[in-house]
Amino acid sequence: MIIAPSVLTADLSDLAKACQKAVDAGLDWLHLDVMDGNFVPNLTFGPPVIKALRKTLGDGPTFDAHLMISNAEESFQQYIDAGCNHISVHVEAVTHLHRLVTAIRQAGASVGVVLNPATPVEAALEVLSEIDLVLIMSVNPGFGGQSFIPTVEKKIRVLNAAISEQISAGGRPVQIQVDGGVKSHNIAMLRDWGVTNCVVGSGLFNDSRALIDNLAIIHKALE
Repeated sequence: MIIAPSVLTADLSDLAKACQKAVDAGLDWLHLDVMDGNFVPNLTFGPPVIKALRKTLGDGPTFDAHLMISNAEESFQQYIDAGCNHISVHVEAVTHLHRLVTAIRQAGASVGVVLNPATPVEAALEVLSEIDLVLIMSVNPGFGGQSFIPTVEKKIRVLNAAISEQISAGGRPVQIQVDGGVKSHNIAMLRDWGVTNCVVGSGLFNDSRALIDNLAIIHKALE
């Protein structure tokens, strides 16, 4: 199980320090929630902040960019140039999904597609052989701290079965990532459903305990 800390829930006044703590704790994925105030109502950060983080943190961590934006087809290259290793795009915001997936891969990044809670899983199956990751949103995107939507279970199980079938036929493995309301009390359940990568925000970054202590609780839950 990959634990990808959502840096949006960290202390944004000292984001580099918060990210460094996550890396020092052994978390080599950093989940970057990019919001444009258009596709989703909130507004976060973009390529200049990501570039600054990459300069500070070096080449080690995987920068996992979740583009909650309406112009990913025009702007994805900026995020790769800023230092992102992986780009995930929303199927709901893209006009030519196959073309964009191919372009991201050709630009040198791994690529994923994102499904909102109400989006059918078939939207990801259309490009399953061409991607590295499917991000299943277990909350509606745009804000942190929301509660997990349990009805995504069926979507995850269908996707897991399709990936297993693809691997059996000699195709590429695809990670299943879940974002939204993931905490120590439900992360083992997600693993049992077939999830291989969990985005954790407030479950790691909060004021009551240090990140390293929260991570220990999550690892204990996965034992």
